[in-house]
This record gives sequence, structure tokens and C-alpha cells, in this order.
Amino acid sequence: DTSVVGRWWWTVDWWTLACIGLLMAVGIVLVMAASPPVAERIGLPPFHFAQRQALFLAPALVILAAVSMLGPKGVRRLAVAGFVAAMVLGVVTLLFGDAVNGARRWIHVGGILVQPSEILKPTFAVVTAWVLAAQQRTGDSRIGLVSLGLLAAVLMLLAAQPDYGMAAVVAAVWFTQFFIAGMPLRWVAVMGAAGAALMGAAYAIVPHVTNRIDRFLNPASGDNYQVETALNAFVEGGPFGRGPGEGVVKSVLPDAHTDFIFAVAGEEFGMFAGLLIVAAFAFIVLRGIARLLHETDYFVVLAAGGLLAQIEFQAFVNM
Repeated sequence: DTSVVGRWWWTVDWWTLACIGLLMAVGIVLVMAASPPVAERIGLPPFHFAQRQALFLAPALVILAAVSMLGPKGVRRLAVAGFVAAMVLGVVTLLFGDAVNGARRWIHVGGILVQPSEILKPTFAVVTAWVLAAQQRTGDSRIGLVSLGLLAAVLMLLAAQPDYGMAAVVAAVWFTQFFIAGMPLRWVAVMGAAGAALMGAAYAIVPHVTNRIDRFLNPASGDNYQVETALNAFVEGGPFGRGPGEGVVKSVLPDAHTDFIFAVAGEEFGMFAGLLIVAAFAFIVLRGIARLLHETDYFVVLAAGGLLAQIEFQAFVNM
């Protein structure tokens, strides 16, 4: 079968696809476990968030299949279009977006609440790969400055929202791609120094960053209710958990159904279930790297390498 679907069927990595499917299923289960108390607290039906998760999962599967059928040229075109759209939406969000906890990161598009930076992350990684591949193909080192300029634009947009965590992930992914592309060691030193300088400036200027770092280095210096409650949830869960629906952390911890959902997994399903989730993410990343060792297309290596790094960094930050 030489059709698009036929070629996809025989070339897709079924082990990776199965692991992604496992994480999707785990996500549905965890949202069902963690979200009812949150929904009831804000006056919504108990399974409001679980239904939304399931509702968005269907189009996500369609998008996943459709994008995976594209060739490198199609991926590049889609990434450029997505990157431009995300940058425009990011600027619009700064001007007209919904302010939540002092940050403007969300905007309504066609009745759906969208976070443009989530579109920006993967598309920027692919665009960066395209630029760096062009530099390698032509031998013109000045092309690399285009990638650096795009990174600066993205970081300024994210800092304006502000979303420093997202900015850190984007910068780390860009650095990973640049390193894979053969970044000279002197550039590594310069980038490291620049990163340290930016972190120092953020610590000195931005109270939110100062507070976060101070509390990390000295937990007694501020309110650590969320962190302590989440850690205690893992202790209460033990090796096998308290059982589905038996956890209490979701009733007392803000954002238990989003930022702290891993704590819910640890309490209700236990340490081994938490390790299974970690292993699933690790398998996707390591399987992808193993596949790239046999890849000859420089663009594919850089793009997929950046996307794998993004999955790894984002999972690490959230957990």
C-alpha cells in the first residue's frame, strides 16, 4: 500500500504511539480522580474538567495522526504558520488577554480559551531546527544569528506575560538544539554566562522570582503550604496508594487537578504508579533518541531532538 495512510501504518513507531496512548489514558484517570472537589468548589458539575479533558482528547488524536503523516516539508510549513500565528496571538494576549494571578497568558479564540505559548513551544523548536539545518547546509554562520534573534523575540514575549517557567523551558530546548548542531565550546561558555546573568537580574528585579528562589533555598523563609502538602501526599500514598477516590490532597491543595496532579497520583495510586508515569515519559524520550541515531536528515535530527528535549524538560518541571 503506497497511500499516505499505508506508508504511515508501516513506518510509525508503534511502541512510542502506545506509550503516548498510555499517558493519555492515565491523564483521563487522574483528572477524574483529582478534579471533582475543585469543580464543586467553584460551582461546576463534579466531572466538568474530566469531560473537558475527554472532549479535547478526540481532536488531539486527529491532529496527532494528521501531523504524523506529514513529510519534513509539510512539517516545516505547518511549524512556520503555527509560529507566526502563536506570536501574533501572544501579542494580542498581552493587550486583551484574561489576567490570572497578575499574568496574561490566556485568550478566547472562537469560544475556546487558548494559551498561545503552548503553540509557540513546539513550532519554535521546529523553526529553529530549520534555521540551523540551513546554516549547516550553506556553511553561513550568520544564519545562526537568525535563530538567536527569534529566541530573543520569544523570550521577551514570554517575559512580558510574565511566564518565566515557560521561558526557561524554551531557552533550554533552544540551547539543546544549538548544542546538537555543534555549538563551539566558547559559545557554550558565553551562553552559560548569559543565562547566569539573566537569572541574577531576574532575582534582583522580579519579586516573584526572588520569592521562588528564596523559598527553594530556604523553605522556612516563606509560605510553603503547597509544596509541603504535595510532598505529604506522596508519604500518605506509600508504595501502592490509598486507592482511587480515597485521597484527601485534592480537597485541600489548590490546582490539584493541574499543576499538582502528580501529587494526587502519588497519594491515590502510590509510588509504583508514579514511577510508571515517569518511566512512560522516559521511554518516549529515550526511544526517540534511539531512533534519531539512525536518521540522516539533519533537519529531522534537530527538530525531533528539540521536541524530545521539550517533553523531557516540561515533564521534569511539572513533576
